[in-house]
Amino acid sequence: MAHHIKDDLSIVISGQAGQGIQSIEYLLTHILKLQGYHVFAVKEYMSRVRGGTNSTEVRISSNDRRAFVDRIDLFLPLDKSSIPHCADRLSKETIIIGEQKRLETDYKLLDVPLLEIAHDVGNRIFANTVAAGVVLGMMQSDRAIAEDYIRSFFSRKGDEIVAKNIDALMRGFKIGEHLAFTHEITFTIEKDEAVKEAVFLTGIEAVGFGALAGGCNFCSSYPMSPSTGLLTFLAQHGKECGVLAEQATDEIGAINMNLGAWYAGARGIITTSGGGFALMTEAVSLAGITEIPLVLHLAQRPGPATGLPTRTGQEDLNLVRYAGHGEFPRIIFAPGSLMQAYKITAHAMDLADEYQVPVIILTDQYFVDLLSTIESTDLKESKDKNHVIETKSDYQRYELTDNGISPRGIPGYGKGFVCVDSDEHDESGHITEDHDMRDAMTQKRLYKKAVALAKVAFAPEVIGPKDYTQLVVVWGSNYHVAKEALERSGKKKLAVAHFSQLYPLHNSTKKILAQGKKLIVCENNETGQFANLLEVETKCTITGRINRSNGKPFSVEYLTSQFKKI
Repeated sequence: MAHHIKDDLSIVISGQAGQGIQSIEYLLTHILKLQGYHVFAVKEYMSRVRGGTNSTEVRISSNDRRAFVDRIDLFLPLDKSSIPHCADRLSKETIIIGEQKRLETDYKLLDVPLLEIAHDVGNRIFANTVAAGVVLGMMQSDRAIAEDYIRSFFSRKGDEIVAKNIDALMRGFKIGEHLAFTHEITFTIEKDEAVKEAVFLTGIEAVGFGALAGGCNFCSSYPMSPSTGLLTFLAQHGKECGVLAEQATDEIGAINMNLGAWYAGARGIITTSGGGFALMTEAVSLAGITEIPLVLHLAQRPGPATGLPTRTGQEDLNLVRYAGHGEFPRIIFAPGSLMQAYKITAHAMDLADEYQVPVIILTDQYFVDLLSTIESTDLKESKDKNHVIETKSDYQRYELTDNGISPRGIPGYGKGFVCVDSDEHDESGHITEDHDMRDAMTQKRLYKKAVALAKVAFAPEVIGPKDYTQLVVVWGSNYHVAKEALERSGKKKLAVAHFSQLYPLHNSTKKILAQGKKLIVCENNETGQFANLLEVETKCTITGRINRSNGKPFSVEYLTSQFKKI
């Protein structure tokens, strides 16, 4: 049966942890990107050190698609558990490449003896390079570019390993070209020269570069999936970028170290997930009363407790919105694209510094693990402003001001005494139980700052017709999938509003929501946490909800079907 795939190719590689799925993904994505293809990749994996069945989707498109699809055009199962694992995504049109003997399946597949070829090259470890070569050969890829990349990638391992990997790749190429010819398989995907110069980034790396652009010079965290990548990123680049990265003994120690760093004049960031943040909430409240800046990245995963630690979800909005005893302001962001993650994280460092409040950046497993490109020219150093003042001898850390923002000094910079206290305090920072002072400090921290923060809030991005009568609200990582689903739905009066700032809401929010006679909120949790927040904050009426809480991301196909029903 002939296969012609045009404009959009979905490749899925599946197998057990340790079989080299990510190696194949890495080779394919980087070689195809160097040839000018728009490439997007996203992974799902079980909570196992070894074993368990995992998969990676690599999407190659003419129109720069950056969202997960259920559809599988080309499938590489590396283990017999892979086909049942992905069975609900397979169709009659799916091209399956694998070893008939190993897979033990009734599915019709193109039998390629990957292990046999790898052993012939010299070792079974070369099977992954053979597999990558098969796919590249089927796509009629540029052999010279592929060979050059293999030579560069494996150069640190010596000439022999380089030669064997090139041999394995070229054997795979020949098989792929032969399969494409004999089975009439063709791919028509347009290239874009600009992609060659773009930078490949994961979601977590976009957050990391944003932190660096915002002047981050300290990170203290305790490892917790799926957030740990930010700690390792900043540790890897710490020496060259002037960042001290510290793995704390626990989450409580991590956040208190960060508060101490900000108090001393550093710009710090913390990375954690829901369970880790739960342990930090008392210190978040400490930041609230001491008015010490705080920037915290929280990569969400489904709970409660350990829940699904390697899956995705949007279940921690309520946690970060209401965390901490007492009442104090905070800012909550949820980037939906690599560029948003970069810019928001850089901006968060400035906002925390200027307004002296906790700033929380919500991502999720789907977002931090995705891989795509960003224009290198867009990765510019932020023009961050240092809001620390040189103190005078009569300095008062908590001076009552019209906008609620007291001048922030740090120890040793000026003649003033910088006194902070977790008890209620007067303007100088000393403990007080004076009721009038308590009222004044509450007004300063809560209401006056709230007015200031609302003025600098990010507006939601409305995608679609300006005269919409139906509106779907999404936040965070559902940006690209909702955007593509809207395009596919064909609905003339339907628009999507994406919120990258969840709290406080921009003052345009009420007007945007009010235009939608049908107002639907789509999010990866069961109770509609953002929908509930919108109803409380804007008094709007949510007429429909699209919720998913099983640990899987929304697919383009699923959201398209839901949009068509509106």
